[in-house]
Amino acid sequence: MKPIKSILVANRGEIAIRVFRAASELGIRTVAIYANEDRFALHRFKADESYLVGTGQKPIAAYLDIPDIVRVAKDAGVDAIHPGYGFLSENPEFAEACAAAGIAFIGPQPQVMRDLGNKVAARNLAVAAGVPVVPATGALPQDLDEIKRLAREVGYPLMLKASWGG
Repeated sequence: MKPIKSILVANRGEIAIRVFRAASELGIRTVAIYANEDRFALHRFKADESYLVGTGQKPIAAYLDIPDIVRVAKDAGVDAIHPGYGFLSENPEFAEACAAAGIAFIGPQPQVMRDLGNKVAARNLAVAAGVPVVPATGALPQDLDEIKRLAREVGYPLMLKASWGG
């Protein structure tokens, strides 16, 4: 991998500012994106350069506009994109779009995101790798009595976790 000399942060606010600060300390040129509503936001002015993204869209849609973010990155000549967290940070399609454009994605490989995005699949990977895991059930059935039986089998206290999401 070639050295990173310039980075676009595909995020806003304090998240972007923290990445800019670290990049600046490393001598890396920084590029911000901003939605129209964020045109006066601090993150825009903390970067070496800043560009409007998602013209005509509401802020969240603008920060999720993969083709436009990649376009800005290419126009700005960046070597890498850092997604921050939230927004596109766990989006394998975004990482693939970066790779297709010849821009490094600072984060996990797309397949890793897919494998670990589903908590059941992630747990199965951990078990297969020999990592100790806490007792668990599969997907819960609709029958409340069966759920109670499974709970007694696992043991109390219990923790419930959605299989998808953060």
